Amino acid sequence: MEIQFAEFFRDELTITDIQSAMDKEEITSKQLVMYYLHQIAKYDQAGPHLHSILEINPDAIFIAEALDEERKVSRARGPLHGIPILLKDNIETKDAMHTSAGTLALQNNLANEDAFLVKQLRQAGAIILGKTNMTELANGMASEMWAGYSTRGGQTVNPYGDRDLFVGGSSSGSTVAVAANFTVGAIGTETDASILSPAIQNSVVGIKPTVGLISRSGLIPFTYSQDTAGPIARTVTDAAFMLEVLAGIDKDDPATFKSKYKPRQTYSHFLQKSGLAGTRIGVFTNASERYLQSEEHDELLFQDVIHTLRKQGAILTEDVDIPSFHREWSWDVSFYELKHSLDNYLFQLPPHMPVHLVKELIQFNEEFSEQTLKYGQDKLEARAKLPTALKSSEYLNAKIEDLYFSQELGIDYALQKHQLDAIVFPSYIGSTICAKAGYPSIAVPAGYMKNGRPFGVTFAGTAFSESTLIKLAYSFEQATRHRKPPILK
Repeated sequence: MEIQFAEFFRDELTITDIQSAMDKEEITSKQLVMYYLHQIAKYDQAGPHLHSILEINPDAIFIAEALDEERKVSRARGPLHGIPILLKDNIETKDAMHTSAGTLALQNNLANEDAFLVKQLRQAGAIILGKTNMTELANGMASEMWAGYSTRGGQTVNPYGDRDLFVGGSSSGSTVAVAANFTVGAIGTETDASILSPAIQNSVVGIKPTVGLISRSGLIPFTYSQDTAGPIARTVTDAAFMLEVLAGIDKDDPATFKSKYKPRQTYSHFLQKSGLAGTRIGVFTNASERYLQSEEHDELLFQDVIHTLRKQGAILTEDVDIPSFHREWSWDVSFYELKHSLDNYLFQLPPHMPVHLVKELIQFNEEFSEQTLKYGQDKLEARAKLPTALKSSEYLNAKIEDLYFSQELGIDYALQKHQLDAIVFPSYIGSTICAKAGYPSIAVPAGYMKNGRPFGVTFAGTAFSESTLIKLAYSFEQATRHRKPPILK
């Protein structure tokens, strides 16, 4: 017998829709959680088998009931009160769920404390609904591994096409879960394109914030220099609500200290329909031939974006110059930092855990190779040979060069030379230079190709320019209304 839900639940819901309905006592948070659990059971674990969810929080319904009672006797804490949120599987939670980064070795890893950002979410009244699949070890496992694959979760599938359609990574499960309407929003993490790429591929909004705006404490790390968490949602509005809650200064994360003397932003105040009017935007068109001829690009759709920006009153500088964009970026920073940071994380795990060093993780995978080594582990093996201390000349020079060429001869150079508020890139091709700089970007849907594949664009800016980027992305979103839900069967 098919479970029947109220008509209210038949469409994709926004945070504003839900809060209004709960305030009017038309629905409860408990009913909302039950609806999303039903969606997950029907389409993720059965039906098209999208494999975006690794596990569900067994206490989610109890938490929802408590928040419903709190709303009755007092009032909602804010926009996220009673709202279900999914977390990427490299974000720690102190509950019955595990944090494994998709690995078999860490499938029984129970954290001793919530990640700082999880504390922020819980304090705001959000319900942690579950953990999402991801590219194993945030794509730090094997060079041949498909995006969205993990030993623990299998292959995440793009809901907009057949099973071979690129899903993007490494926050694949978080973006697919949002796109397929398994949750209101989700949290991903990014080192380079790990939020922006899957957001574009799955026609959702993804914000990769300035490194340090959101605490990195409680995240299974990839790098020290570039890692950041960020919100994923179906609308810019919902992403902005989530970013307001996620941002904060954490005594255990020095990267957050640089925002201590900056005024705390209410990002929802920048949801301005006319936000593009009078803004100066650089249009990046100098993409590589390889990208321009790839299946990810649609020149007509990108030209439509440019037309929309101009029509909404933006002042455009086309063919904007970013001198260092096409340089051959060194990967020495992430190469060395993954070994160092992952060793540190594993070393602090409880004694009963099977691995405490990268070399032990490699040995574990070899012991259970039929399950763990579908794509090998060449990336891990290469990093295991590196020295323990971060002091090599290759690493230090790469770290300095990354900042210099991405900031002073990169994003900041272009913004200052052309007096721009932001730069718009087709798809996520600006992800690397923004990641190296530690600067923010926001991905937003921009249509669909002839085969139904999603297309999107990325607005990028200098450090702590999230407010401006949200304003631009919201105005573009409201002018176009491109996003369409996938058809799930």
